[in-house]
Amino acid sequence: MAIELLPILIPMLFMILHLVIKRYRYIGIMAIAGSMILLASSILILVRVMKTGILTTVAGGWDAPFGISIVIDPMSALFLLISSIIVLAISVYAVRFPEGKVYLPKFYFFFFTLIMGVNGAFITGDIFNLYVWFEVMLLSSFVLITLGFSKEQLKGGIKYMAINLIGSLFFLAGIGLFYGKTGTLNMAHLSEILMNDDQSLLINSSAMLFFLAFGIKAAIFPLYFWLPASYHTPDITVSSLFAGILTKVGIYAMIRFFTLFFVQDPLFWNEQLFIIAGFTMVMGGMAASAQYETRKILSYHIISQIGYMVMGLAIFTPLGIAGGIFFTLHNMIAKTNTFMVAGLINRMRGSFDLKELGGLFRESPRLAVLFMIPALALAGIPPLSGFFAKVILIKAGFENGNYVITLIAILTGLLTLYSMIKIWNEAFLKSQPEAYKEKGEKHAYTLGFADLFPSVLLAAVTILMGIFASDVFELTMKAAEYLMHPQIYIESVMGR
Repeated sequence: MAIELLPILIPMLFMILHLVIKRYRYIGIMAIAGSMILLASSILILVRVMKTGILTTVAGGWDAPFGISIVIDPMSALFLLISSIIVLAISVYAVRFPEGKVYLPKFYFFFFTLIMGVNGAFITGDIFNLYVWFEVMLLSSFVLITLGFSKEQLKGGIKYMAINLIGSLFFLAGIGLFYGKTGTLNMAHLSEILMNDDQSLLINSSAMLFFLAFGIKAAIFPLYFWLPASYHTPDITVSSLFAGILTKVGIYAMIRFFTLFFVQDPLFWNEQLFIIAGFTMVMGGMAASAQYETRKILSYHIISQIGYMVMGLAIFTPLGIAGGIFFTLHNMIAKTNTFMVAGLINRMRGSFDLKELGGLFRESPRLAVLFMIPALALAGIPPLSGFFAKVILIKAGFENGNYVITLIAILTGLLTLYSMIKIWNEAFLKSQPEAYKEKGEKHAYTLGFADLFPSVLLAAVTILMGIFASDVFELTMKAAEYLMHPQIYIESVMGR
């Protein structure tokens, strides 16, 4: 069996097992075991890719471009690894679901369905199959966001589903135009055709449709309004999963398409991407600063930091792309962790509202440290991973002469720091208001090792990414070099 298929087959296997085996005492152990196997396979794939180059296989015995291509290059391998770390953390965190709120076997079934879709999107070499994996993600995420069936969840789920269905329509329309113009949907074959086509500028009509589709998935300005309207509604475990992975799939697809296909009109696209990156940073950061509900603050910060990832793509140099990938990987870990900590705060106090919180530093200093690590990483404080990711992007921006967007990125970092300090002051330092002390005592809960382990795991990854930043940068730089030289991708897939 080809190793390239494992990121799809492992979630599929455990999805089926959770459909068949529904005994409550086994499902958590089974999910954790599946996540560990997935993580091990992701590490193996990354080592193989870095050692031998791009891994490819074609389903059905047909040669490319006719068969369904599975392609894993350094960027795919890095995204697979980071997402599998998050999957392991979430699988442990989900065991502590509040009883009676969520039926755990159903959660784990759609959890592995979602991961199968995410991994499929990371490794597919065919545009139509990318669309299929996006739909798998959309359907499973809609079920997860409405799991519990409260009125608020259903409202959030409908908003989420409606706007993402519009994104799917743009995606499908772009596929139709692409196929009509080129006669193929294999990514490598498409890149080869467009590279040698004097009329390839006409492909901008398709590019705009794909840009809108991926922009909705990634929650860029001005297409982000669905995210803060829906991400705070489901159980915090679901929000943590979505925060770390879902929008990053949109960024992954955007980087893939704008380095492989849409390179014929860089002046037009780079200018648009700079404008969108700047507005995404500022609007998300300002909106987060005005919130007092922890999930909403963190949701708006997802949007703000998507802007940095788009900035890396817009710079469009190896260093810029490497910085964008580094920032995305760091953000996936840190953002998941901040949502997890918000869930632990809610477990102790019964509230996500900062006005009702306080005194947590004295009561649980370990939780305070676990919040501070990802919070400072997101704000870009050394020596954590976010500092090095931002330094790379800032260096790339100044070297390329993109001074305005670089200054916006620096100033947006101050907005992030302000919001993290606000959560720290309100939840951990100040005393809990007298009006809410009875509520806090009613929900009093002592956090155990099983509660803290997922956050400890992700905090350790954040610290290690900072300590070994040069090694991580080397990996992301290699991924960027492959992206900036699409001929390597084409030759690997087409067998030339």
